This record gives sequence, structure tokens and C-alpha cells, in this order.
Amino acid sequence: MSASIDLEARYCARNYHPLPVVITRGEGVFLWDESGKKYLDMMSAYSAVSHGHANPRLVALVTRQVGTLSIVSRAFHTDTLGPFLARVCELTGQDAALPMNTGAEAVETAIKAARKWGYTIKGIAADKAEIIVCSGNFHGRTTTIISFSDEPRYHEGFGPFAPGFVTIDYGDIAALEAAINENTAAFLVEPIQGEAGIVAPPDGYLKAAEELCRQHDVLLIADEIQTGLGRTGKLLACDHEDVRPDGLILGKALGGGIFPVSMFLARSDVWVYSGQETMAAHSAATHSVLR
Repeated sequence: MSASIDLEARYCARNYHPLPVVITRGEGVFLWDESGKKYLDMMSAYSAVSHGHANPRLVALVTRQVGTLSIVSRAFHTDTLGPFLARVCELTGQDAALPMNTGAEAVETAIKAARKWGYTIKGIAADKAEIIVCSGNFHGRTTTIISFSDEPRYHEGFGPFAPGFVTIDYGDIAALEAAINENTAAFLVEPIQGEAGIVAPPDGYLKAAEELCRQHDVLLIADEIQTGLGRTGKLLACDHEDVRPDGLILGKALGGGIFPVSMFLARSDVWVYSGQETMAAHSAATHSVLR
């Protein structure tokens, strides 16, 4: 048994059961273990390392930035945040974005934004908002998110669970239509599920879901943490059916395999600030004043 494996077994909380391989180095699509054996990395950290290990361009950019400025409080502006957000919004067709660290944080932000929008814009009665999700989903491991997982291991010993979620069968557009009611704020869905293998919905499912959500004034939120940023052959998996979600969740590859970076992006009216003020209204008012 490897000393590295022994030490990990002694001090690491057992949330995973790794293969008995100790990786020490990576370059591009290849990995090497402590004995020098070479592997083809077909995991890519569940899509986080989409650009390969030790990508020289990314390493150079990170080194330059760390040598210039590390993290600062959001009490200040920086010369990099604006261009970063502008570029991501331009590429995805969204109006505004909020970056954070982990995918689960981005999902939690999407849930909060959807509920806030549901109450202040759609007019759902207080504390009655519902979000429709799909069976077989994996959106993270926070207590809110595991509340709508149907994996028993994610539930045992962690209750009580958060209400406000309605689960339907994945890929069943009739089930989605039947689940929508006056309290439905959003439909949260993975364009392709990746929890237990790769599960793709029927052709046309995402487009039909988009049309249904538009018809009933429901937000379509796409969790593209695993499928986004080129992994399916297009920038977003939604692009295969020309779907423009109202909210978009990114992560993993967004950090280039070097930093944990995630993001929730949405159209302007989804970003509700206070009362019934949205980003769109705020921008219009600001523009009027500036004129």
C-alpha cells in the first residue's frame, strides 16, 4: 500500500472511494502516477480539466495575474472583473452574471434568484414558490440541493429537507406540462444528466421545455456545469437545439482546471434587486438620468 494512500486514509474524511492510484503529474490529456506509469485521463475531473493538465497558456496567464494582483474584497472594483463578465455574457447571450467558487453555490444562487423573481415579478404568493426538477439529477451536495435529489445516500442522516421542489421524470415533456401551476417559478434541468452515466433526453426535449416555460411564464434554468463550455461539441449543450435559457449555470471548465470558479448568468429581469426593481429597470433609469 502506498504511503500517500495510507496518509489519506488516516486524515481524509471518507466522502470518496478512489482507485488505488496516486497521481503525481499531468500534462495535456495524460497523467503519471508515483511509479511513473502513464495514463490517458478520461475523467478530466468531471469536465473541470477540459483544457488539459498544465495547459501552458493558462499557467502563464495565472502566473502573471498572481504576480500582479491576488484576490481583493468586492468593496473595490478591479480592472479584470468587468471584462471577464462581459466576455462570458457575450459568449452565452446572457445579460448579467455573478461569479463564485463552486457549482453548488451557483445552483443555490439560481434557486434564490428564481424564487425572488417568482415573488416580485410573477406575483407568486409569499413562500409558495415551486421549482420543478428532474429525477436522476445531480446539482450539488448542499442541504438545499440534496433535498430534491432522489439518491437515497444523499438523504440518509441529513434531514430535515427544504420544501418547494417538484420532481418529474427526466425527458418527459408531458410530465413538465402537468407539473406547472400558478406557483411554478422555474424549471431547473441539466441538458444531459451525468450522475450515473450519461443520460441524454429525447431529441427536441429542451426546445419543447423552452416553449412550455415561455407559454406559462416560468424560468428555464439550464445547469451546464458539466455540459457547458465545449464539452458536447458546441459551447453550450443548449445550443444543439437553439435554446436560450433564462438562467444558465456554469462551473468546472470555467476555472480552466486551475481555480474553482462557477457562475450564474441570467437575463436582466431575473436579477431582482429590491422590491420590484430589476436590473433592466435599473439600467433604463440610469440611462435616462445620464441622458
